[in-house]
Amino acid sequence: MWKRYARWLHLGVPAGRVEPGPVVQADGSTNLPGVFIVGDLTGIPLLKFACDTGAGAVERIAVSTARGVGEELDLAILGGGVAGMAAALEAQAAGLRFVVLEAAAPFSTIVNFPKKKPIFTYPMKMKPRGALQVNAEVKEALIEELSEQVREKSLPVRIGVSATHLERKKTGGYDVHLKEGVPIAARHVIVALGRSGNFRKLDVPGEDLPKVYNRLHDPAKYKGKNVLVVGGGDSAVEAALAMAAEGAQVAFSYRGKELNRPKPENTQALHEAARDGGVELILPSTVKEITAGEVTLDVAGESRTLANDAVFPLIGREPPLEFFRKSGIPIIGEMSPGKWRAFGLFLLFCAVMYVWKFGYLPSGLGWIGAGDPTSLIGSIINATKDPSFYYTLAYSLCVVVFGLKRIRTRKTPYVRRQTYTLMAIQVVPLFLLPQILLPWMGENGWLSGFVEEQFFPDKSYWRSYGFVLAWPLFFWNLASAQPIWGWLVVSAIQTFVIIPLIIRRWGKGAYCGWICSCGALAETLGDEHRHKMWHGPNANKWNFVGQAILAFALLGLAWRILGWALADGNFFARTFDPLIALPWKLGVDLLIAGIIGVGFYFWFSGRVWCRFACPLAALMHIYTKFTRYRIFSEKDKCISCNVCTTVCHQGIDIMNFANKGKPMDDVECVRCSACVQECPTGTLSFGTVDTAGRPQAIDPIYASPIHQTEAPDLKALLARLQERHDEA
Repeated sequence: MWKRYARWLHLGVPAGRVEPGPVVQADGSTNLPGVFIVGDLTGIPLLKFACDTGAGAVERIAVSTARGVGEELDLAILGGGVAGMAAALEAQAAGLRFVVLEAAAPFSTIVNFPKKKPIFTYPMKMKPRGALQVNAEVKEALIEELSEQVREKSLPVRIGVSATHLERKKTGGYDVHLKEGVPIAARHVIVALGRSGNFRKLDVPGEDLPKVYNRLHDPAKYKGKNVLVVGGGDSAVEAALAMAAEGAQVAFSYRGKELNRPKPENTQALHEAARDGGVELILPSTVKEITAGEVTLDVAGESRTLANDAVFPLIGREPPLEFFRKSGIPIIGEMSPGKWRAFGLFLLFCAVMYVWKFGYLPSGLGWIGAGDPTSLIGSIINATKDPSFYYTLAYSLCVVVFGLKRIRTRKTPYVRRQTYTLMAIQVVPLFLLPQILLPWMGENGWLSGFVEEQFFPDKSYWRSYGFVLAWPLFFWNLASAQPIWGWLVVSAIQTFVIIPLIIRRWGKGAYCGWICSCGALAETLGDEHRHKMWHGPNANKWNFVGQAILAFALLGLAWRILGWALADGNFFARTFDPLIALPWKLGVDLLIAGIIGVGFYFWFSGRVWCRFACPLAALMHIYTKFTRYRIFSEKDKCISCNVCTTVCHQGIDIMNFANKGKPMDDVECVRCSACVQECPTGTLSFGTVDTAGRPQAIDPIYASPIHQTEAPDLKALLARLQERHDEA
């Protein structure tokens, strides 16, 4: 029963992983001064972006006063692809002394595309910086177009040269170490290596045989041949279909039971080819051994040998991670000894801070004099005696300061409205109200009678957090020794009426992304760290920690109600504090939500608490199974770049929905808009569906910079989505 519930709630959704890459800023800069990363390695495999990032990096270098001295060059460009050549043209125009180091040949990645491969030139209205431009939409025409733009420029390109790493010189600049030959000295370096030279391996005997290829150049070459294609993505499916169409006998091997990554039309075409006999699907299976005339597979634990003339392991590529490690450029998600030390020290700091905030350490604030409690200034003076005042003040300042930074960085109407809302809620009802305004109002008799009795008995103004932070996130208003009827009514309406209604219309993110203080800090202070969240099926299993905490909260509520209902001094009343309240305070509030939730921010994303452990989020996951909210995708625009999945700090495999055109309905979504904003082709948009699951409305607040610039006709977009839904 538990397995069925877990699969229904969340484990049944896609759970793709994120490929590792170097840490690079939006402008291409790295932790090494004067070293820039451009092109594919920035995470966006689009030609226009490659041109733009290459030229943009040179623009920054050109305005620098640092220049090479003697034989030292101004600039070394590593890689002669689109990004590298765009940088070279810009460097030549700026009068820089530079060299391009290319292991194979200029534009070799495009040259190695299959014949007549269609080329995506998104965004359609974008004109990259610099001289190199791309307009052609087919491989052969694109190669001619690019070659013509560099043919007469006499660029200093060295062919057959590969860099192993960079070494920073004491005098500034870098030595570019090569596989062969003496290092090249350069004041600045642009890394445009791409991913083309780092194919993943099967790690099986015979993989080094000459009949094993990582690229398909000409499908017609394999007419009448026995071919094995290994992989689970679009490239593998398209290669299998292309060779089958030319008359090859194709076997298709993938380790999974079904294909989740390819676009639906590719998957459908593959299954049709299998029914027609052109392709044999062998799922799940793995390659055991490759020999001159055969290949052996492991199929459900049993060996199967096939006659074979060629093997295509199309299982993806990786960036040159070792180059970055040896050069001192950090890899996203990798923890060095120094990072582990910093993480441990920050975790210790958070432990001390939260232990102090919870009152388990001397406050040291006794020197603060008492103020007149009836005056506003006096209320402020009195509030400063409490450690929670300083904690909440610092929390609010972080939300405001980093919120303003987020608004400047992510310039969309959606982010602007969302962030200002989070800032206002954090400052007013979650700081000024409980810390200053309510104590001042109480001392002046404005909260006497019913309000004080039903909401703030014994001047417990901290309970006002419950107006925003609903049960069971804020556990304590329903955990008092005697029932506080005002909070019982408010909490019941919040948790079981208002929140389900807003989730029904706007999704879980209406609360997690627009109201909650935990979300406020995650979306502001944690904004730059969202790409550090764990992804994959194993990470998704940890989401059920929140379900366990929710179960404990329900147990605690039932325990307290029984304590209220039975005679004075009953077992439930006597044991609530040691068995329920203390474990919650120390285990949930102090350790998991506080020390771990904040301590993990700069290393593992700001949503660790929100995603894995928050009991209110766990309850909202159930509500979200019935929401009308979706993230829509125009699958024709999706290039399967995985940027949307990479920036999701809830670990959602958004690309798996997007490249199929399937509305994203993962219960973890918090409407942060990062996936919509970062999508380089403007594929994604917020919206709602009707009761039949048909797209009903598109959110009019632009969350995509491309939509903001191009201002698409939302009615026409909705009509296209509805048409595709009806066709499906």
